Amino acid sequence: MKKTLLFIVIISLIVITTLTKNSTIKLENQIFNAKENISLLKDKYELIRLDYNYLTNPKKLLDYQAQYFENELSKIEIKQIKELIINDEKILIRDFKTFSNE
Repeated sequence: MKKTLLFIVIISLIVITTLTKNSTIKLENQIFNAKENISLLKDKYELIRLDYNYLTNPKKLLDYQAQYFENELSKIEIKQIKELIINDEKILIRDFKTFSNE
């Protein structure tokens, strides 16, 4: 009787340990995936913030033009801009469409 009881206790402890280990591994995987997602979102946030802070400010763009391009860039009328469209093997060039509030 004692041997049977001891055997049942040992088997139940092994089963409980196995279940606990499996659930711990699943939780670790979920934590890892969540950390990876957070890392990717942080990178995306930093890129969006960089874009907002540096590329949307006209004064900074003019500063960058003066610093990096000096006289290489020049102002043109928006009507002079052309649109390049590539369809299959055809290349089309047409006037750039502007939107007005009229």
